[in-house]
Amino acid sequence: MNTDLTFSCFGLVIHGYPLDRMMTEVQTRAARDMTTWIVTANPEILLHAKRNPEHWEVLRQADFRTVDGTGLKFAGWFKGARPKRCVGVELAESIAKLCAQNHWTMALIGGQEGVADKAAWHLRHQYPDIKVFSEPGGSVSIDGHLDEKAEASLTHLVEIEPDVVLVAYGHPKQDFWIQQHRSRLPKTKVFIGVGGTLDFWSGAAQRAPQWMRTIGLEWLWRLFTQPWRWKRIWNALVAFPIAVVTDRR
Repeated sequence: MNTDLTFSCFGLVIHGYPLDRMMTEVQTRAARDMTTWIVTANPEILLHAKRNPEHWEVLRQADFRTVDGTGLKFAGWFKGARPKRCVGVELAESIAKLCAQNHWTMALIGGQEGVADKAAWHLRHQYPDIKVFSEPGGSVSIDGHLDEKAEASLTHLVEIEPDVVLVAYGHPKQDFWIQQHRSRLPKTKVFIGVGGTLDFWSGAAQRAPQWMRTIGLEWLWRLFTQPWRWKRIWNALVAFPIAVVTDRR
């Protein structure tokens, strides 16, 4: 299984490609009229999938599962691979830049009220040539079913036919949303579940300082700034490594 950058985690192939390799994959596939679905995987997402077969099956259907979290990079080392991190927010920023350069349309959907709008304004400021739409997204159930507002947002996306859709419902909702509804957007080139990226773009949350990101201490920053996330951090730091070491797949 291991080819230096790829490895298996809980039976799922993880693509430990660096950012430049992922951008090449996206552009190559788009030139061939191939849709690309990327899951920016981290320990929390994979641990949830291990415990929930339906989520595991949804993740398996994605085209790429990148190494977002530092813990997943360490898991790759344990498996004998040498994966690179491809941080979700940095991937999303590169995709936004690509949209501006190629005159692709981008749609943002999900997040707390007002977050998608503020994130879109941020992108317009960063990339004046970008054509970006925002949808509030409504409410999505744990397995991806939509309420009336969410259905209306999806219908609007179908009408505008965006080239890129960034989905920010959080896992596993965003994964089920993409799996269940991407067929209604046949012209879309790229789907990415972006989790908290819109929070960063909108200013609702701040990224860890660069030095903390460099040495893999984003979790400490999150614990300090968002202490209510302690259980999620526990899963990433303790439960996930134990699960990796004891997993036989």
